[in-house]
Amino acid sequence: MPNPLDPAARARRFDSEHARRLRALAYRMLGSRAEAEDIVQEAWLRWADVDEAAVENAGAYLSRLVTNLCLDRLRSAAVQREHYVGVWLPEPLLDDEALFGWAPGPEAQAEFAQDLSIAFLLTLERLSPLERAAFLLHDVFDLGYAEIAAHLDRDQATCRQLVSRARRNVKADYARRDVAREEGERLVQAFMDAVRDRDVSGLASLLAKEAVMLADGGGKVSAVPRPLQGGERIARTFIGFARMASSAGWRLVSTRVNGLPGCVVLDDAAGGSLVQTISLAPAAEPGRVSVLYIQRNPDKLQLAVTTGAAGSS
Repeated sequence: MPNPLDPAARARRFDSEHARRLRALAYRMLGSRAEAEDIVQEAWLRWADVDEAAVENAGAYLSRLVTNLCLDRLRSAAVQREHYVGVWLPEPLLDDEALFGWAPGPEAQAEFAQDLSIAFLLTLERLSPLERAAFLLHDVFDLGYAEIAAHLDRDQATCRQLVSRARRNVKADYARRDVAREEGERLVQAFMDAVRDRDVSGLASLLAKEAVMLADGGGKVSAVPRPLQGGERIARTFIGFARMASSAGWRLVSTRVNGLPGCVVLDDAAGGSLVQTISLAPAAEPGRVSVLYIQRNPDKLQLAVTTGAAGSS
């Protein structure tokens, strides 16, 4: 039976009513903006062939479809990750993109609903695909167990177990530390000043003693291949890179990366191209940074939108 709405009208309604939420779900599932866009496009193509009159709840149908597409992608990604070169980090979301076009409504007050920090996404990476899906659907997207059971083709008891196990692992592995925007801006400014001045001691004083640096080059560009620990060691290494001739054209611009204070590094010697993003996770000790997340993989930087990046540094 043909659909009563013309294709253009259906596309507009899909975009206005469903696309943002579906992208948010897919990004949290996959940690990849590009793959999330692919998943939502695939969902639209399949939805365009569905008779809407036969679907009781379009939102539930589409989120179930996206969940299953993501689960298929995750199973394939698990094999690819085994061969990934160096540290894997998710694709960055910059500035006001941090929620990737979706914010939870007042009915969704879950603890992690607005959290897209890299630390949180890395914690999700350590869950099984089914645990990740069940946890996100329940604790982030506020779905009931009956709906989750329908999404995952499992009974409600199994879904409760999946959510409980995932929540336990997340809470054991992840400690959320919020930082006021003003404090975050001070951290970033101090970080950028130290880098511009090539000030090893200044950068070391900003980092917690047991700070960690994670850098993702994906085997495409140079990056520290393993997590680097220790504030002084990180400062010497980072400033060492900043002093290299290839870094002479660097320009740092503050922004927010996955909702955390950070900056982008542009290379003015190469036409202002985006070289890397840096996210600063605050330490328990005020005014210090516990983790530096550095994304250098050019494939993962392609879709980054640097709002205001051409402004002053």
